[in-house]
Amino acid sequence: MEVLQKISEELQRGNYEQMPGFIQQALDAGISASRILKEGLVFGMNVVGEQFQNDEIFLPDVLISAKAMHAGMTILRPKLMEAGVKLSGKVVMGTVKGDIHDIGKNLVAMLLEGAGYQVIDLGIDVSPEKFVDAVKSNRADMVGLSALLTITMPLMKEVIESLQESGIRHTVKVLVGGAPVTEQFAREIGADGYAPDAHTAVQKVRELIG
Repeated sequence: MEVLQKISEELQRGNYEQMPGFIQQALDAGISASRILKEGLVFGMNVVGEQFQNDEIFLPDVLISAKAMHAGMTILRPKLMEAGVKLSGKVVMGTVKGDIHDIGKNLVAMLLEGAGYQVIDLGIDVSPEKFVDAVKSNRADMVGLSALLTITMPLMKEVIESLQESGIRHTVKVLVGGAPVTEQFAREIGADGYAPDAHTAVQKVRELIG
C-alpha cells in the first residue's frame, strides 16, 4: 500500500520527526501493526543496511534512519503487544569487560531492532556474570559479544564458558564481532557465528535463530 511505501521511504531518508505521524496514518487506515512493521519499518531498514554494506551510504545516514525507526516504534510497539505479535527473537548484546567501545555494537543493535528483534543492550565493560544473568532473566535466544581491543578478546571465551557453567549454553546462540575478531577466533572459542560488520550481523542472527 502507498502508506507503507511512504513509511519505508521516509525511514530511509531519516525523517524521524514525522515518522510517528506516518505510523498513525497507517494504523488509522486499518493496516495491522505487524504488517506496518514488516512492510514499512523492517523493509526500510533492510534497504538501509544493504546500502551501508555496499558503501552507498555512511554511518551517520544509518544512525538517522535508525532514529526514525525508533520514533515509529514508539507508536507501533504498544499496538504490536496488544495484538500479541511476537518479535523475531531476543538478543542480549554488550561490549565485553575491559572494553568501552560501542559504536559498532550500537549500530548492530539498531539494525537488529529495525529487523524486528528485541534487543537487550547491556552497554560496555560487561562482565561474564552480567551476560549470564541477562540471558536467564530475559530468556534470550542469542548473545552478541563485541570487542574492539585484542586484550579484551579472551573475555568472549570467558562469557561462553560462564554460559556453559551455568547450564544454559545449549539454550542460546553466541555471535561475536569487532575489529580484531576473526572467524577463526570465533570457532576457537566455541561461538556459533562471527560477523565482520553490522549488516552481516543481522543476516547471521536470522540464520541462527530465524
